[in-house]
Amino acid sequence: MPIKRRSFLAASSAFATFHIAKTSWAENSPNGKLRIAGIGVGGMGFSNLRSSESEDIVALCDVDHRHAAKAINRYKDAKTYIDFREMLTRDDIDAVIIATPDHTHAAISVAAMRAGKHVYCQKPLAHNVFENRLMATVAAETGVTTQMGIQGHSGEGVRLIKEWIDAGAIGAVREVDAWCSLSYYPWGHAYWSTKHGTRPTDTPAKPKGVNWDLWIGPAEMRPYHPAYHPAVWRAWRAFGSGMQGDRGAHTLDNVKFALDLDAPTSIEATSMGSTKEHYQLGAIVTYDFPERGEHPPLKLRWYEGMRPPRPEGVEEGRVLGHREGGVIFKGEKGLLVCGIYGDSPRLVPESSMKAFKRPAKTLERVKDGHEQEWIRAAKAGRPGNAHFGYSGPLTELCCLGNLAIQMDQKLEWDSAAMKVTNVPEANKLVKPPRRDGWELG
Repeated sequence: MPIKRRSFLAASSAFATFHIAKTSWAENSPNGKLRIAGIGVGGMGFSNLRSSESEDIVALCDVDHRHAAKAINRYKDAKTYIDFREMLTRDDIDAVIIATPDHTHAAISVAAMRAGKHVYCQKPLAHNVFENRLMATVAAETGVTTQMGIQGHSGEGVRLIKEWIDAGAIGAVREVDAWCSLSYYPWGHAYWSTKHGTRPTDTPAKPKGVNWDLWIGPAEMRPYHPAYHPAVWRAWRAFGSGMQGDRGAHTLDNVKFALDLDAPTSIEATSMGSTKEHYQLGAIVTYDFPERGEHPPLKLRWYEGMRPPRPEGVEEGRVLGHREGGVIFKGEKGLLVCGIYGDSPRLVPESSMKAFKRPAKTLERVKDGHEQEWIRAAKAGRPGNAHFGYSGPLTELCCLGNLAIQMDQKLEWDSAAMKVTNVPEANKLVKPPRRDGWELG
């Protein structure tokens, strides 16, 4: 099922005239609350559920009930499941929160949307380009309310950045440096550091209560090993999306939103420590974007496992962004810097910030968090502010960056055809094969 660019754009634009049929919660919920189920309820999924306790938490699903113990103990009235497909047959579930490993996001989200459930899916939205496009298309077709878990998108900073750039605070922006100074070494590469990028060959006993077949999902089957689960799956290409998917989905959101980014025309990368099995220890990815409305062509650089070079004109001792990441917007009239989630935006140098007359706040604000914004949107029958029509293209940038790193050469990208035009073998990873029984269509 090739999701071409024109179909993808049509699906995304459908959010402009978004409509949801009468939802079951409005008819059947005696207290006017959404009935929410969690899928993947340890770690971030537990945090998302806690932020949604204004509603009724009615079901919990996890392939490892040891990992889900905190949620099970907290939501004692919620029925527990191992297989999400069984849970989704319930008519008394209005919405789901998905916080499973990246490689299973698309399968679960698509099934939930087609079952008529509103979906909050953790970042990154999907594991490859094809999945991102399909998820946005299905969201538009089904009319459910969707949201990707990039909490900064409901923050104050991302709105200030866009308002200031639109007001001409730093002039036209032709270059942006974004970064995450972290890498998965050593915690996510503990096995890699001794075995040089190979899969484990030993087969320790699978812990009791772990459904390994469901955990593997659409990926190629391999034996259980603690090098994959729990927590360290992000470093493995088969399951995670690297630091670009982990942090880039947050940090590049600021750039996409402020500068109206669509698809790049080319992506080029250099990296350190990348293997067929593992994500890299560090990388620099360069994207080229064409002119977009009033915005000139843009060169966006993503620095991973390091910080970008310090621009000229920055005061001595000035800390740029957050110690773990941030963004530097380079305008014709100056710099704008922010943290990972768009937090603490400032014009640089500080004299520019003090002289800046801030424009009126024209963008709608969110006062009570990203999950609550999604809940309100679902009840109102409107899209979430980070709906899949927005977050699909955002996550696609991260997937393309990882693809350029893996191919280790410049890629020319035909977004309309969803195809790399100059390196044909790269297209095998645009839409990778899936394990039997986990096909998407």
